[in-house]
Amino acid sequence: MTTASIVTYKTDLEELVRVLRCVVQSSAEIVYVVDNSPTDFLRDAVCGFGPKVVYLFGQGNIGYGGGHNIAIRRAIECQATYHVVINPDIFFDPEVIERVAAYMDRNEQIGQLMPKIVYPDGRLQYLCKLLPAPMDLIGRRFLPLKSCVEKRNFRFEMKASGYNEEMEVPFLSGCFMFLRVSALEKVNGFDDRFFMYCEDIDLCRRIGMAGYKTVYFPQATVVHAHKKESFKSKVMLRAHIKSAIRYFNKWGWFFDTYRRKTNRKAVRQYRKTARSTGLMEQDGACQ
Repeated sequence: MTTASIVTYKTDLEELVRVLRCVVQSSAEIVYVVDNSPTDFLRDAVCGFGPKVVYLFGQGNIGYGGGHNIAIRRAIECQATYHVVINPDIFFDPEVIERVAAYMDRNEQIGQLMPKIVYPDGRLQYLCKLLPAPMDLIGRRFLPLKSCVEKRNFRFEMKASGYNEEMEVPFLSGCFMFLRVSALEKVNGFDDRFFMYCEDIDLCRRIGMAGYKTVYFPQATVVHAHKKESFKSKVMLRAHIKSAIRYFNKWGWFFDTYRRKTNRKAVRQYRKTARSTGLMEQDGACQ
């Protein structure tokens, strides 16, 4: 069984209907809509999709990870094999869920998988990343030298890999997280002390530390209408910085042995491909 969850907060109705249509038409058997909004104005539209969709309201605005944890606990209770964490601004062909589940069936060591993520116009989103150092989450937003930021992002976003092949990735974006439920149960889901932002980094890290692989799978594609709210809103920027500080307080700011070892392994993996492309010329700059 595959279940899914979408956490909403004053979400655009048209956007939510679009992603629900994708999930309902897929092989996922249950999709939980965890509505953190102050009112249940989404209820009628959500419940109109039938019994496959479960609407959960009344918990208050408990944050992104906290909302998904409600659904994850239900996925564990119903003994689902896989659970998909999906942003409301995602849409995809229904067969994506079945294709990814089949790949996970053949690779039981994978705890989390992310397909290729593209913008609505087809441009690739660089969402395979190394485990961040403080400069990657905080410093790059304030560095005055654009060229230095670009060079650091080139490494952090693993662009030298080409994004054409399957690969293990230390940190996969939280916009579409295809997760093995046994791995979620082992790590106890999201750390809901992260209200918003960085909860996906923390979960990826703990899944890797539990002995599972986190893998990029470009043979399936989903579309993400990414808004980058923290780049537009001072409130969201403050939330992002607050979560980043919480992340580094938890795992270490400058002395993080697991981050160093995991990132080195990932870089060695993609360098085999990068050497033949010439992309490695930029890699490692502005360390």
